[in-house]
Amino acid sequence: MIGIWALGAYLAVILLWTTLIKRSVGEAMIIGFLVVLPFTGAAALEIGWTALYSAMTDEIVYATMAFVFMGYLLDKSGVLDRLIDLLNSLIGGVKGGPAWVSTVASAGLGGVVHNQAAIAATVGSVTIPWMEKSKLDKPSAATLVAGNAGMGITFPFSASMFVLVGSATVGPLLNINDLVLPLLFGGLWCFLHRLIVTWLLIRKSGMAPLDAAHRLTVKTAFGQGWATLLLFVVVAIPLIITSGAIATALSDWIGADITKSVSVIVWIPVVLIITGALLGWKRLPRGGRDWWKLLESSAPRFGVVGITVVFAFAGANALAATGLPQQMTALLNRMNLPLWLLAILIGLIVIAVAAPLSATATMAAVGTVGVATLVAAGVPATTAAVAVLVFSSCEAAVPPGGAPLYVACGIADVNPIATFARLLTHYALPLLGIGVLIILGILPI
Repeated sequence: MIGIWALGAYLAVILLWTTLIKRSVGEAMIIGFLVVLPFTGAAALEIGWTALYSAMTDEIVYATMAFVFMGYLLDKSGVLDRLIDLLNSLIGGVKGGPAWVSTVASAGLGGVVHNQAAIAATVGSVTIPWMEKSKLDKPSAATLVAGNAGMGITFPFSASMFVLVGSATVGPLLNINDLVLPLLFGGLWCFLHRLIVTWLLIRKSGMAPLDAAHRLTVKTAFGQGWATLLLFVVVAIPLIITSGAIATALSDWIGADITKSVSVIVWIPVVLIITGALLGWKRLPRGGRDWWKLLESSAPRFGVVGITVVFAFAGANALAATGLPQQMTALLNRMNLPLWLLAILIGLIVIAVAAPLSATATMAAVGTVGVATLVAAGVPATTAAVAVLVFSSCEAAVPPGGAPLYVACGIADVNPIATFARLLTHYALPLLGIGVLIILGILPI
């Protein structure tokens, strides 16, 4: 059971480094990777280099970097602000309008940006002050924004999705193109849950419709921001040409399999970057020196995300080399648990790990094992992957919470402890239930 011991050491080091020592998750993933290597035996150096090289050369790593820059570009160009203004003009005048805007905007950005902290910051900076003006208490406003940020994980194409499918354990079980639509439906179930939570919070509060002075008219907002809806249109282009009858026709025309020639995960951020640049070109740099300053200011995001993703991949590869997936699967199978109980157990493990770690790190640590175990129990690979991603989206919903929680609480100027109880009851437990119901086939994807 050397692999299980390796996983224990890996998690212990990451938890110690991020929670007690309070250092970055990127550093923790590097140390976790190094800690796993001795468990691989005499071939530790060879396995370590192979694991690291495989991670550094994976196209998913480069796609993740492209998504990071895409989110930064959309923010700096003002495209995201116009999208939120458009949503606010449409539904901001109803009771609890800012809360509805916060939820809908988080879902929309979750399908484009995927960075939970960025979603919380972008949406929260606009909607938290408005929610307070509409008589929603500060802890509830922060809870809503932090809980909604998790939708960045449950829609394609998040870094967590890439880490999961790109791992040595899940990769052979699942093609990334096969996961796109199931994860979209899984994300929609999570969106429905967020809408219900929003309704409950509004009902329990004394929120009133937002004053017209705090929102643009529909005509003005639509005139300024209608083009931002193209972001959701262009995402569909790579998906359409690589699936169904269109993919077959194009493959016949070019004489090659277009699904292998066109990488969805590479082209989606590319078309979004191009679209975002066209939509926000007036606020983008004109000269080479200004562009360099823009790229330079985005560098910290690449550093944190890049290191985390590369060493998350490397750590997952090293853990796979210890035989962890087979050992954990065998251990859980020997327990002979009914599927519903196995689903709950895996959900609790993933959520517990996601509490101090990011969703990306959680996927590397236990997500891959959870998928392999569920597949061994007879669950389709796509279903298992969607459920595990739903579980991991609790990053900000379980104490001590992740970055989105502290971003939201910082904007609202509220003690994070004041949000813990509602995050657990309104988000973590329902998401556990959604994941379990997906595994059992009760919620179709």
